[in-house]
Amino acid sequence: MQRCLQLATKAAGNVAPNPMVGAVLVAAGRIIGEGYHAYYGGPHAEVNCINSVKPEDVLLLKAATLYVSLEPCAHFGKTPPCADLIIKHEIPKVVIGCADPFEAVNGKGIDRLKAAGINVIVNVLEDACRALNRRFFCFHEQQRPYVILKWAQTTTGFIGSTGQRIFISNNITNRLVHKWRTEEAAILIGKNTLLNDDPLLTARLWAGVNPVRVIVDKELHLGTHFSLFKQPGKIVVLNSIKDEAVENICYKKINNEVALPQAILQALYEQKLQSVLVEGGAVTHQSFIQAGLWDEARVITSDVVMDAGTQAPFLYHAQKETEFEIDDNLLTFYKRDLH
Repeated sequence: MQRCLQLATKAAGNVAPNPMVGAVLVAAGRIIGEGYHAYYGGPHAEVNCINSVKPEDVLLLKAATLYVSLEPCAHFGKTPPCADLIIKHEIPKVVIGCADPFEAVNGKGIDRLKAAGINVIVNVLEDACRALNRRFFCFHEQQRPYVILKWAQTTTGFIGSTGQRIFISNNITNRLVHKWRTEEAAILIGKNTLLNDDPLLTARLWAGVNPVRVIVDKELHLGTHFSLFKQPGKIVVLNSIKDEAVENICYKKINNEVALPQAILQALYEQKLQSVLVEGGAVTHQSFIQAGLWDEARVITSDVVMDAGTQAPFLYHAQKETEFEIDDNLLTFYKRDLH
Protein backbone atom coordinates (compact mmCIF):
# COMPACT_ATOMS: atom_id res chain seq x y z
CA MET A 1 0.00 0.00 0.00
CA GLN A 2 2.92 2.34 0.66
CA ARG A 3 4.07 1.68 -2.89
CA CYS A 4 0.55 2.51 -4.12
CA LEU A 5 0.82 5.89 -2.40
CA GLN A 6 4.27 6.50 -3.90
CA LEU A 7 2.90 5.83 -7.37
CA ALA A 8 -0.19 7.96 -6.80
CA THR A 9 1.84 11.07 -5.91
CA LYS A 10 3.42 11.04 -9.38
CA ALA A 11 0.15 12.49 -10.69
CA ALA A 12 0.02 15.45 -8.29
CA GLY A 13 -1.50 18.42 -10.08
CA ASN A 14 -2.54 16.41 -13.16
CA VAL A 15 -5.70 14.49 -12.22
CA ALA A 16 -7.94 16.96 -10.36
CA PRO A 17 -10.85 16.92 -9.82
CA ASN A 18 -10.24 13.17 -9.76
CA PRO A 19 -8.23 11.70 -6.85
CA MET A 20 -4.65 10.48 -7.04
CA VAL A 21 -4.63 6.67 -7.04
CA GLY A 22 -1.90 4.03 -7.22
CA ALA A 23 -2.21 0.27 -7.74
CA VAL A 24 0.15 -2.71 -7.38
CA LEU A 25 -0.32 -6.35 -8.38
CA VAL A 26 1.50 -9.03 -6.39
CA ALA A 27 1.76 -12.74 -7.26
CA ALA A 28 4.20 -15.53 -6.52
CA GLY A 29 5.98 -13.33 -3.98
CA ARG A 30 6.80 -10.50 -6.38
CA ILE A 31 5.28 -7.41 -7.99
CA ILE A 32 4.00 -8.24 -11.46
CA GLY A 33 2.32 -4.93 -12.25
CA GLU A 34 2.16 -1.28 -11.19
CA GLY A 35 0.13 1.71 -12.29
CA TYR A 36 -1.35 5.03 -11.31
CA HIS A 37 -3.96 7.45 -12.58
CA ALA A 38 -1.67 9.73 -14.58
CA TYR A 39 -3.96 12.45 -15.96
CA TYR A 40 -7.59 13.57 -15.80
CA GLY A 41 -9.74 11.60 -18.24
CA GLY A 42 -7.07 8.95 -18.72
CA PRO A 43 -7.06 5.29 -17.65
CA HIS A 44 -7.41 4.68 -13.93
CA ALA A 45 -4.69 3.18 -11.76
CA GLU A 46 -6.15 -0.33 -11.91
CA VAL A 47 -6.25 -0.27 -15.72
CA ASN A 48 -2.64 0.89 -16.03
CA CYS A 49 -1.57 -1.63 -13.42
CA ILE A 50 -3.20 -4.60 -15.17
CA ASN A 51 -1.97 -3.42 -18.58
CA SER A 52 1.61 -3.28 -17.24
CA VAL A 53 1.68 -7.03 -16.55
CA LYS A 54 4.08 -8.79 -18.91
CA PRO A 55 2.60 -11.43 -21.25
CA GLU A 56 4.42 -14.23 -19.46
CA ASP A 57 2.82 -13.14 -16.16
CA VAL A 58 -0.78 -12.78 -17.31
CA LEU A 59 -1.66 -16.28 -16.10
CA LEU A 60 -0.66 -15.18 -12.58
CA LEU A 61 -3.56 -12.72 -12.41
CA LYS A 62 -5.90 -15.51 -11.28
CA ALA A 63 -3.70 -16.00 -8.20
CA ALA A 64 -2.73 -12.37 -7.62
CA THR A 65 -3.54 -9.73 -5.01
CA LEU A 66 -4.35 -6.24 -6.22
CA TYR A 67 -3.45 -3.41 -3.86
CA VAL A 68 -5.12 -0.07 -4.63
CA SER A 69 -5.10 3.11 -2.55
CA LEU A 70 -8.75 4.02 -3.25
CA GLU A 71 -11.89 1.96 -3.82
CA PRO A 72 -12.23 0.88 -7.49
CA CYS A 73 -15.01 2.67 -9.34
CA ALA A 74 -18.22 0.88 -10.29
CA HIS A 75 -19.71 3.39 -12.73
CA PHE A 76 -19.17 4.57 -16.28
CA GLY A 77 -17.52 7.99 -16.30
CA LYS A 78 -14.75 8.96 -18.67
CA THR A 79 -13.61 5.32 -18.39
CA PRO A 80 -15.41 1.99 -17.79
CA PRO A 81 -15.81 0.63 -14.23
CA CYS A 82 -12.55 -0.66 -12.77
CA ALA A 83 -14.44 -3.14 -10.59
CA ASP A 84 -15.66 -4.87 -13.75
CA LEU A 85 -12.11 -5.08 -15.11
CA ILE A 86 -10.88 -6.70 -11.90
CA ILE A 87 -13.74 -9.22 -12.04
CA LYS A 88 -13.06 -9.91 -15.73
CA HIS A 89 -9.45 -10.87 -14.98
CA GLU A 90 -10.55 -13.06 -12.06
CA ILE A 91 -8.19 -11.45 -9.59
CA PRO A 92 -9.11 -13.28 -6.35
CA LYS A 93 -8.05 -10.74 -3.72
CA VAL A 94 -8.19 -6.93 -3.54
CA VAL A 95 -6.70 -4.81 -0.73
CA ILE A 96 -8.10 -1.26 -0.63
CA GLY A 97 -6.61 1.73 1.19
CA CYS A 98 -9.91 3.51 1.79
CA ALA A 99 -13.44 3.81 0.48
CA ASP A 100 -14.34 6.45 -2.12
CA PRO A 101 -16.83 9.09 -0.86
CA PHE A 102 -17.85 10.14 -4.39
CA GLU A 103 -21.59 9.49 -4.68
CA ALA A 104 -21.27 7.38 -7.83
CA VAL A 105 -18.85 5.03 -6.04
CA ASN A 106 -19.20 5.21 -2.22
CA GLY A 107 -19.10 1.49 -1.44
CA LYS A 108 -20.56 0.29 -4.73
CA GLY A 109 -17.17 -0.84 -6.03
CA ILE A 110 -16.48 -2.82 -2.87
CA ASP A 111 -19.94 -4.40 -2.99
CA ARG A 112 -19.53 -5.39 -6.63
CA LEU A 113 -16.19 -7.07 -5.96
CA LYS A 114 -17.57 -8.97 -2.97
CA ALA A 115 -20.63 -10.05 -4.95
CA ALA A 116 -18.26 -11.59 -7.51
CA GLY A 117 -16.66 -13.69 -4.77
CA ILE A 118 -13.48 -11.64 -4.48
CA ASN A 119 -11.79 -11.45 -1.08
CA VAL A 120 -11.82 -7.72 -0.26
CA ILE A 121 -9.83 -6.11 2.57
CA VAL A 122 -10.52 -2.41 3.25
CA ASN A 123 -8.88 0.43 5.23
CA VAL A 124 -5.22 -0.51 4.99
CA LEU A 125 -3.14 2.62 5.73
CA GLU A 126 -6.48 4.44 5.66
CA ASP A 127 -5.21 7.66 7.27
CA ALA A 128 -2.34 7.99 4.80
CA CYS A 129 -4.64 7.25 1.86
CA ARG A 130 -7.14 9.86 3.02
CA ALA A 131 -4.38 12.41 3.65
CA LEU A 132 -3.09 12.00 0.11
CA ASN A 133 -6.49 12.99 -1.30
CA ARG A 134 -7.58 15.30 1.51
CA ARG A 135 -8.87 17.88 -0.96
CA PHE A 136 -11.05 15.27 -2.69
CA PHE A 137 -12.41 13.95 0.62
CA CYS A 138 -13.13 17.42 2.00
CA PHE A 139 -15.01 18.39 -1.17
CA HIS A 140 -17.22 15.29 -1.21
CA GLU A 141 -17.72 14.82 2.53
CA GLN A 142 -18.01 18.44 3.69
CA GLN A 143 -19.35 19.96 0.46
CA ARG A 144 -16.72 22.68 0.41
CA PRO A 145 -13.22 23.22 -0.99
CA TYR A 146 -10.16 22.34 1.05
CA VAL A 147 -8.81 25.66 2.39
CA ILE A 148 -5.11 26.50 2.64
CA LEU A 149 -4.16 29.87 4.15
CA LYS A 150 -0.84 31.37 3.12
CA TRP A 151 0.83 34.62 4.06
CA ALA A 152 4.29 36.12 4.52
CA GLN A 153 5.07 38.19 7.60
CA THR A 154 7.96 40.00 9.25
CA THR A 155 9.37 38.87 12.58
CA THR A 156 7.52 41.83 14.09
CA GLY A 157 4.17 40.51 12.80
CA PHE A 158 3.39 42.71 9.81
CA ILE A 159 2.35 41.52 6.35
CA GLY A 160 2.54 44.80 4.48
CA SER A 161 1.98 48.53 4.43
CA THR A 162 -1.21 50.21 3.21
CA GLY A 163 -0.80 51.52 -0.32
CA GLN A 164 2.67 50.03 -0.71
CA ARG A 165 3.68 46.56 -1.86
CA ILE A 166 6.38 45.05 0.35
CA PHE A 167 8.27 41.90 -0.73
CA ILE A 168 8.79 39.79 2.39
CA SER A 169 9.49 36.29 1.07
CA ASN A 170 12.81 35.61 -0.71
CA ASN A 171 13.32 34.39 -4.27
CA ILE A 172 13.35 30.70 -3.32
CA THR A 173 10.23 30.75 -1.14
CA ASN A 174 8.51 32.88 -3.76
CA ARG A 175 9.14 30.13 -6.30
CA LEU A 176 7.88 27.55 -3.79
CA VAL A 177 4.64 29.54 -3.45
CA HIS A 178 4.22 29.33 -7.23
CA LYS A 179 4.64 25.56 -6.98
CA TRP A 180 1.87 25.53 -4.34
CA ARG A 181 -0.36 27.43 -6.75
CA THR A 182 -0.07 24.64 -9.34
CA GLU A 183 -1.30 22.15 -6.71
CA GLU A 184 -4.60 23.89 -5.94
CA ALA A 185 -7.75 24.40 -7.97
CA ALA A 186 -8.14 28.07 -7.08
CA ILE A 187 -6.35 31.03 -5.51
CA LEU A 188 -8.27 33.73 -3.65
CA ILE A 189 -7.72 37.33 -2.57
CA GLY A 190 -9.93 40.16 -1.33
CA LYS A 191 -10.49 43.39 -3.21
CA ASN A 192 -8.04 45.36 -1.02
CA THR A 193 -5.17 43.05 -2.00
CA LEU A 194 -6.09 43.48 -5.66
CA LEU A 195 -6.22 47.25 -5.21
CA ASN A 196 -2.95 47.55 -3.24
CA ASP A 197 -0.78 44.88 -4.86
CA ASP A 198 -2.20 44.38 -8.39
CA PRO A 199 -0.98 40.73 -8.38
CA LEU A 200 -1.02 38.32 -11.32
CA LEU A 201 -1.80 35.24 -9.16
CA THR A 202 -0.22 32.92 -11.73
CA ALA A 203 2.34 30.12 -11.34
CA ARG A 204 4.80 31.69 -13.76
CA LEU A 205 7.84 30.65 -11.69
CA TRP A 206 6.94 26.95 -11.77
CA ALA A 207 5.92 24.57 -14.53
CA GLY A 208 2.28 23.61 -14.07
CA VAL A 209 -1.32 24.68 -14.46
CA ASN A 210 -2.42 28.09 -13.21
CA PRO A 211 -5.20 27.98 -10.60
CA VAL A 212 -8.56 29.65 -11.15
CA ARG A 213 -8.17 33.19 -9.79
CA VAL A 214 -10.88 34.27 -7.39
CA ILE A 215 -11.53 37.87 -6.31
CA VAL A 216 -13.94 38.81 -3.52
CA ASP A 217 -15.51 42.17 -4.50
CA LYS A 218 -18.99 42.18 -2.97
CA GLU A 219 -20.13 45.54 -4.37
CA LEU A 220 -18.15 45.32 -7.62
CA HIS A 221 -16.28 48.51 -6.80
CA LEU A 222 -13.24 47.49 -8.80
CA GLY A 223 -13.03 47.33 -12.59
CA THR A 224 -11.15 44.96 -14.86
CA HIS A 225 -8.13 47.17 -15.57
CA PHE A 226 -5.91 45.23 -13.16
CA SER A 227 -3.06 43.06 -14.43
CA LEU A 228 -4.62 39.69 -13.63
CA PHE A 229 -7.56 40.42 -15.95
CA LYS A 230 -5.10 40.72 -18.82
CA GLN A 231 -3.81 37.17 -18.27
CA PRO A 232 -5.40 34.07 -19.87
CA GLY A 233 -7.33 31.65 -17.67
CA LYS A 234 -10.55 31.66 -15.71
CA ILE A 235 -11.31 34.40 -13.20
CA VAL A 236 -14.20 34.25 -10.72
CA VAL A 237 -15.43 37.49 -9.17
CA LEU A 238 -17.55 36.78 -6.10
CA ASN A 239 -20.10 39.53 -5.54
CA SER A 240 -23.55 40.38 -4.19
CA ILE A 241 -24.97 41.83 -7.40
CA LYS A 242 -24.97 39.54 -10.42
CA ASP A 243 -24.36 36.17 -12.05
CA GLU A 244 -22.80 36.73 -15.43
CA ALA A 245 -20.10 35.31 -17.71
CA VAL A 246 -18.01 37.73 -19.76
CA GLU A 247 -15.29 35.97 -21.78
CA ASN A 248 -12.99 34.36 -19.19
CA ILE A 249 -14.56 36.22 -16.25
CA CYS A 250 -17.33 34.56 -14.23
CA TYR A 251 -19.28 36.90 -11.96
CA LYS A 252 -20.69 34.65 -9.26
CA LYS A 253 -23.33 35.95 -6.86
CA ILE A 254 -22.80 34.81 -3.28
CA ASN A 255 -25.35 34.04 -0.58
CA ASN A 256 -25.76 37.15 1.61
CA GLU A 257 -27.75 35.24 4.21
CA VAL A 258 -24.68 33.46 5.59
CA ALA A 259 -21.30 34.68 6.86
CA LEU A 260 -18.87 35.70 4.13
CA PRO A 261 -16.38 32.80 4.48
CA GLN A 262 -19.21 30.27 4.31
CA ALA A 263 -20.72 32.10 1.32
CA ILE A 264 -17.35 32.08 -0.46
CA LEU A 265 -16.84 28.35 0.03
CA GLN A 266 -20.42 27.63 -1.00
CA ALA A 267 -19.88 29.54 -4.24
CA LEU A 268 -16.56 27.80 -4.95
CA TYR A 269 -18.16 24.42 -4.26
CA GLU A 270 -20.82 25.25 -6.86
CA GLN A 271 -17.97 26.07 -9.25
CA LYS A 272 -16.63 22.53 -8.55
CA LEU A 273 -13.32 23.84 -7.20
CA GLN A 274 -11.94 21.26 -4.77
CA SER A 275 -9.30 23.42 -3.10
CA VAL A 276 -8.43 27.07 -2.63
CA LEU A 277 -5.19 28.80 -1.66
CA VAL A 278 -6.08 31.98 0.23
CA GLU A 279 -3.33 34.55 -0.34
CA GLY A 280 -4.76 37.74 1.05
CA GLY A 281 -5.29 39.99 2.69
CA ALA A 282 -5.29 40.11 6.46
CA VAL A 283 -9.04 40.71 6.79
CA THR A 284 -9.86 37.85 4.42
CA HIS A 285 -7.52 35.48 6.24
CA GLN A 286 -8.86 36.44 9.66
CA SER A 287 -12.46 35.88 8.56
CA PHE A 288 -11.68 32.27 7.59
CA ILE A 289 -9.79 31.72 10.85
CA GLN A 290 -12.62 33.12 12.98
CA ALA A 291 -15.18 30.99 11.12
CA GLY A 292 -13.06 27.86 11.61
CA LEU A 293 -13.21 27.30 7.86
CA TRP A 294 -9.62 26.42 7.09
CA ASP A 295 -7.61 23.21 6.92
CA GLU A 296 -3.95 24.21 6.57
CA ALA A 297 -1.92 27.37 7.09
CA ARG A 298 1.50 28.06 5.62
CA VAL A 299 3.27 31.04 7.15
CA ILE A 300 6.51 32.51 5.80
CA THR A 301 8.38 34.64 8.34
CA SER A 302 11.18 36.92 7.15
CA ASP A 303 13.74 39.08 8.92
CA VAL A 304 12.62 42.07 6.84
CA VAL A 305 12.37 45.02 9.23
CA MET A 306 9.01 46.79 9.57
CA ASP A 307 7.94 48.84 12.57
CA ALA A 308 4.42 49.58 11.35
CA GLY A 309 1.93 48.41 8.77
CA THR A 310 -0.82 45.83 8.38
CA GLN A 311 -0.88 43.30 11.18
CA ALA A 312 -0.52 39.65 10.23
CA PRO A 313 -3.53 37.38 10.87
CA PHE A 314 -3.78 35.82 14.31
CA LEU A 315 -3.93 32.04 14.01
CA TYR A 316 -5.61 30.00 16.72
CA HIS A 317 -6.98 26.46 17.11
CA ALA A 318 -3.87 25.53 15.15
CA GLN A 319 -1.45 22.63 15.47
CA LYS A 320 2.09 23.09 14.19
CA GLU A 321 3.07 20.26 11.85
CA THR A 322 6.53 21.20 10.62
CA GLU A 323 8.97 24.07 10.34
CA PHE A 324 12.11 24.69 8.29
CA GLU A 325 14.30 27.52 7.02
CA ILE A 326 15.06 28.60 3.47
CA ASP A 327 17.85 31.20 3.68
CA ASP A 328 16.40 34.13 5.64
CA ASN A 329 12.81 32.78 5.59
CA LEU A 330 11.24 30.51 8.20
CA LEU A 331 8.37 28.37 6.85
CA THR A 332 5.86 27.09 9.39
CA PHE A 333 3.07 24.68 8.47
CA TYR A 334 -0.06 24.30 10.59
CA LYS A 335 -3.21 22.24 10.43
CA ARG A 336 -6.46 23.18 12.10
CA ASP A 337 -6.83 21.56 15.51
CA LEU A 338 -10.20 19.81 15.49
CA HIS A 339 -10.13 18.97 19.23
